[in-house]
Amino acid sequence: MLDERKTAILRAVVQEYITTAQPVGSTHVSDAPGVHVSSATVRNDMAVLETEGYLVQPHTSAGRIPTDKGYRFFVDHLTPAGRLDEAATQQVGEFFGRAHGRLEELLSQTTDLLAHLTRYAAVVVGPEAQSAVVRSIQIVGLSPRTATVVAVLSNGRVENQTIELDSELTDVTLAAATVHLQRTAAGNPLGSMVEAPASGDLTVDKLCEQALKALHRVDDNAAVYVGGAASVANAFDAVDIVRSVLTTLEQQYVVVSLVRDVIDRGLTVAIGAEHGLEPLFSCSVVVKSVTVEGERLGTVGVLGPTRMNYPQALATVDVVSDRLGRRLAEG
Repeated sequence: MLDERKTAILRAVVQEYITTAQPVGSTHVSDAPGVHVSSATVRNDMAVLETEGYLVQPHTSAGRIPTDKGYRFFVDHLTPAGRLDEAATQQVGEFFGRAHGRLEELLSQTTDLLAHLTRYAAVVVGPEAQSAVVRSIQIVGLSPRTATVVAVLSNGRVENQTIELDSELTDVTLAAATVHLQRTAAGNPLGSMVEAPASGDLTVDKLCEQALKALHRVDDNAAVYVGGAASVANAFDAVDIVRSVLTTLEQQYVVVSLVRDVIDRGLTVAIGAEHGLEPLFSCSVVVKSVTVEGERLGTVGVLGPTRMNYPQALATVDVVSDRLGRRLAEG
């Protein structure tokens, strides 16, 4: 464990590097809170911190920059409880106050909000479909031989699938099938609806069977929305790193796996190599689950350089995930 002065020096180096992106020299640190010693003493302590793996000197005669270990110590021990400023808090409140429409639109717009507030890449992973409970279900005729089945799910998703009919069906039959499905399927998880109980009408039963089979074709992969990729790219000077980060963010399956893995490991912050995804070793991830009545319905997160402003990122992700959960609970 670091002593009090070395802890204060490490805090000062991290905070200064986050702000300037330039190696930090002893003169910038000597008068920092909790330090107040000569530059020579600071240099000696910085050398010790480098030996212990918290700092690194990128060039001879240059100042020091934090390592992943240094950032981890900062996040675990030194990060103050971040709070959104009044303007950002008001912006979040106004956004969710006027947010309406389909779930997909809400999640996409939430990603844009996160990216705007943090200036990092934002990731919002939506809920899976098959585990969600059906709130309502309806069969609507499109033409004499075509209909669409529409299911509204508890996680806010609205799924619709088109079905081809073997024969022309009347509006009465379509309505009867809707009533039967609503009575037997509503309140059950979408993935559990293999078939509806017999209604006593063979035509209605066949139509219900078609509708349920169509809903089972719904893609169960969680939708992922990524915004602000250009912002995180601007944080790096090396072209190869920028290319690697942008290419990875375009791969939705990789992004979902990354976010889920961080959450499943019980982390809110994964720094550099901690998340295990080599193309993003120059990045950190801050994530928070979106929960409704104890059920995890999605994840909100930001991805930025390891020198990201952790207090601000943590505070923003926390507030946005909470407001998104409340919005989903309202339906």
